[in-house]
Amino acid sequence: MIQAEASAVMKWLFILSPVVCCLFASRTLFHYFQLESYQFPGFFRTVRRNWKHSLLPGLCASAGLMVIAALFPVYGVLQLLLSAALGLLIARLSSARHAKKKFVYTSRVKRLYVVHFLVMLLISWGLAQGVAAPLGLIWPVFMPLIVALSGLLAWPVEKAISECYFRDARRKLLSNPGLVRIGLTGSYGKTSVKHILGTILSEKYPTLITPASFNTPMGVSRAIRENLSPSHQIFVGEMGARHVGDIKELCRLVKPTIGIITSVGPQHLETFKTIERIAKTKYELIDALPQEGSRAYFYNDGAICKQLYDKTAKPKVLCGRDPQTCDVWCDNVSVSSQGSSFTLHINAKGSVDCQTRLLGEHSLQNILLASAVASDLGLSLKQISHGIAKLQPVKNRLELISRPGGFTIINDAFNSNPIGAKAALNVLKAFPQRRIIITPGMVELGVDEAKYNRDFGRAMKDCVDIAIIVGKSRTKPIIEGMKEAGFADEQIYRVDSLDDSTRLLHTMVRPGDTVLYENDLPDHYQEA
Repeated sequence: MIQAEASAVMKWLFILSPVVCCLFASRTLFHYFQLESYQFPGFFRTVRRNWKHSLLPGLCASAGLMVIAALFPVYGVLQLLLSAALGLLIARLSSARHAKKKFVYTSRVKRLYVVHFLVMLLISWGLAQGVAAPLGLIWPVFMPLIVALSGLLAWPVEKAISECYFRDARRKLLSNPGLVRIGLTGSYGKTSVKHILGTILSEKYPTLITPASFNTPMGVSRAIRENLSPSHQIFVGEMGARHVGDIKELCRLVKPTIGIITSVGPQHLETFKTIERIAKTKYELIDALPQEGSRAYFYNDGAICKQLYDKTAKPKVLCGRDPQTCDVWCDNVSVSSQGSSFTLHINAKGSVDCQTRLLGEHSLQNILLASAVASDLGLSLKQISHGIAKLQPVKNRLELISRPGGFTIINDAFNSNPIGAKAALNVLKAFPQRRIIITPGMVELGVDEAKYNRDFGRAMKDCVDIAIIVGKSRTKPIIEGMKEAGFADEQIYRVDSLDDSTRLLHTMVRPGDTVLYENDLPDHYQEA
């Protein structure tokens, strides 16, 4: 009897050992899952892109467990503790040392870990029976698939929980019938327009904008539930999208009466596949606006945004540089390394001279859109001008930083795209003396990613004196484009990491230099 009980305990310790080990060792995969907003297509793309970092934890766990089993064939508490220590060691060695977006043990992650534990326990128990017993220490090699399976099994529960938060946020938002609800989307510029609009509208109204890049249904729901108060008169919700239908879902939450499309471009082509699908998704915002009492705002880019404006039958406003076609425009533009000055014209109200610290002529596009909305919501030209003068650069978006060493940094490290990168180069071109760029290139541009990066390299001509290119295979098209444009080898430096670029920069930077940081890839896009 005692021998049978001891044998049962040993068997369960044998079953639990790989489970405990993998519970810790799978940390990197859970981080990838979190970085991809728990979306399965994105998770599998990340696993494929980082296949070494994704497979090594499982392989190391399986190999380590076999060594433990060989050294201690009779299972006891010691073997279980050694398995746990092995998992912790693998997690420590495989996790990003300087993660830009750290792994957060949210309530969702904790629930996912519980499901993951139960799934692994069932797998380990099943394989420990009879002829399958020898496979009991091999299954960890399939850890990426097991994490995905755990996420799939947890999905119905998470969907139910998120729907509860979603409905509560919508109830709170709609409980104030006088609240003006604004939705804005675009391939680029939406976060900047959100902050500009919030600053200008605050000259007259208590305004709530969604913080940082809270632009998913759960992010916007959280912002509403935690920050919206009865005193707010305007709510501005940023709406991000990676798939067709994403904006429609956000509109189901916000129920906007004002819609702003900042741009349509080749951002997230990796998931959308075509520009047409991107345009269709952005236009979901305009489709969601009510027929009566709504208004849509577009920038006249002479391309897709203008086409969307032309097909819109609802009340609409066009902003741009052409006074013949636009309702809101600007002229007398003067752009420098210190900001911009211009004359703002609004058809219904007249004109006013404005000044802003925001860098680059492309910032005027964002200001025009925000000014058009503010004017229609009752702000005077004087109030709009005051708001424009107060504008501050958004963090990591052409943010000007003076360093004690006498050189200047332009921090444009957030989500670079072809249009934004071109605008950043034009800003850099306006600065005197040596101009240095540090960039890993652009991502999420689908099959044309190499082409866009090659064009980016070519565009650096006449804007850049020294280029520090960060990365391995992805940066080859950038360097090819630079050489095609006539860059000499001594102007181009390639390094493996951002830390390496910083060390290199400190050996060459001089007082008076300007350094542009263009894009900072998220952790799951870093090359091994």
